[in-house]
Amino acid sequence: MAKILIVDDEKNIITTISAILQDEEHIVYSASTGEEALNFVRKNDVDLIILDVWLPDIDGIGILERVKKTNPDIAILMISGHGSIDIAVKATKMGAFDFIEKPPSMERIITSVNNALEQIRLKKENIRLMKNLVHDDEMIGQSKAIQEIRAIIDRAAATNARVFITGANGTGKELVAKAIHRKSLRADRPFIKVNCAAIPDELIESELFGHEKGSFTGAINRKLGKFEIANRGTIFLDEICDMSASAQAKVLRVLQEQQFERVGGNETITVDVRVISATNANVKRAIEEEKFREDLYFRLNVIPIHVPELTERREDIPLLVNYFLDKFSKEHGTGSKEITPEGMKLLMEYPWPGNVRELKNIVERLCIMIPSETIDVSDIREHLETEDVDINPAQISSYKKAKEQFEREFIINALRRNNKNVSQTAQEMGIERTNLYRKIKQYNINIDNL
Repeated sequence: MAKILIVDDEKNIITTISAILQDEEHIVYSASTGEEALNFVRKNDVDLIILDVWLPDIDGIGILERVKKTNPDIAILMISGHGSIDIAVKATKMGAFDFIEKPPSMERIITSVNNALEQIRLKKENIRLMKNLVHDDEMIGQSKAIQEIRAIIDRAAATNARVFITGANGTGKELVAKAIHRKSLRADRPFIKVNCAAIPDELIESELFGHEKGSFTGAINRKLGKFEIANRGTIFLDEICDMSASAQAKVLRVLQEQQFERVGGNETITVDVRVISATNANVKRAIEEEKFREDLYFRLNVIPIHVPELTERREDIPLLVNYFLDKFSKEHGTGSKEITPEGMKLLMEYPWPGNVRELKNIVERLCIMIPSETIDVSDIREHLETEDVDINPAQISSYKKAKEQFEREFIINALRRNNKNVSQTAQEMGIERTNLYRKIKQYNINIDNL
């Protein structure tokens, strides 16, 4: 249920639209002049305004401008019997959610109202979540690498510059993106994450830019894209190197012009969105293999941030372990726990193929599964299952090869434990399923023969 104000000097329009919206269980108010509408908004809470362009005293564009200055979170749908492309474009640029010609289709009105209210809901939910973010959205550690990242975050946050974050899965790329948004001037606006690797190629454009009703099979209603929902906020494009070529071209246009069209639509949507991107891929190789556009990379890579793997900042492991121990012991009501010096030494030496995400999962598992207050080496070995990994250091010539061999054996054992189920294995390891598939291919692991 929403509070909706209809502003129109035609009584039949107000009566018709009011009846439809009341059937949808919304609370509906009305005004026949611009001044009456402005007075109502000053004294009452309103979620959405359906506003006629032509009114007897103040034109709708003027009302739109004044309402957006004082109440930017109110969604406004413009309607007009004498509409033009110029007026529609102007209204959209000034913040109107939609522009509908008279006589309005009741189906179009309902769809537009529902989409606008959904956008409002997502924005409010996003703001609530951002306000509730605590230490989970901070990077734990005092290593030189983490201190340098914090310094870059502080400098980048004060600007609208695009940020390109690189690093392996589980290192904390999303934490960096959230920290930038939280410290920026857009902090009270949406932070919208898009996992480009998790969306099929045929749906990525609809997810990013929205679609019109009937634009493809299954498009039963107009849908807003993530860029539109993130307007005046931040969009985080995770695993951007996995985005389809056609979607990359559209993203490039948004970066250049701040404009796009929904899939199957002709209306040009103008947005003001800060773009933060991230990838775990080798960007140079992706460009050379023509999987990622070089011109898009240069547009996105204004401020680069590389998040190191956990093994590159081992001195942070005790801080992370103790933080997670405290967090999960409180969360699960298991009582305070501590890890013996020998146990901590093992955790410090472990290769952590899943990085911080894997460490977090292991510590949570130990908190739940170990009943005693003290967690020792044998407890940790049981849950890391390091004894299953058969590596002879004397036969390996480099640290890189040792790590790769350990990682291959670790993945094989994890797949066996999970009956070759890749999704369950990825969840247990604390990495993305797509990343696990890449590693299976990289290490020539034949799942059928396990």
